[in-house]
Amino acid sequence: MDSKAISAHIEELVAEEHRLLERAEQKTLGAAERARLDEVNVQLDQYYDLLRQRRAREEFGQDPSSAHLRSSETVEKYLQ
Repeated sequence: MDSKAISAHIEELVAEEHRLLERAEQKTLGAAERARLDEVNVQLDQYYDLLRQRRAREEFGQDPSSAHLRSSETVEKYLQ
């Protein structure tokens, strides 16, 4: 997956997150919608991390395609 495809996927996830958050403002989310929102948030963290990895590798003359999607356990333990 190249940087453009990663950015496009992030945009799709952000749009879905916004739809779910708007729905949450109108009514209480069901268990499935809440679980999906949590899943979207984790995926956003993973794909932002992947994009940062690629950009860092490019900046330092390394192969950006060697970047990989890290596990949800890894990205969720990062300090904000």
